[in-house]
Amino acid sequence: VQLVESGGGLVQAGGSLRLSCAASGILFRFSAMGWYRQAPGKQRELVAGITSGGSRRYTDSVKDRFTISRDNTKNMVYLQMNSLKPEDTAVYYCNTDPPPLDYWAQGTQVTVSS
Repeated sequence: VQLVESGGGLVQAGGSLRLSCAASGILFRFSAMGWYRQAPGKQRELVAGITSGGSRRYTDSVKDRFTISRDNTKNMVYLQMNSLKPEDTAVYYCNTDPPPLDYWAQGTQVTVSS
């Protein structure tokens, strides 16, 4: 499996970012995918998940602000993040949902300034 995340950056509170993830080496269209994040000193958490059929779920803190989507023709998964808050600052990763035990890509840093 290979995953490449992109789209992170520095943004002011209230701003938006769109993260992208290119996946290869998996049967993408049959795989549930997720976006995860890990803030300094905290455990990695699932932020949003999307099934192969398009059903979505979100952690409570990002509901109504983040939207996960996928393009099975391109093996891509996206995370649109609006109304960003400083507490959203973290490294964001994509992976399957649930994730494997032994693979995480480099992630993309999202920093939200107040």
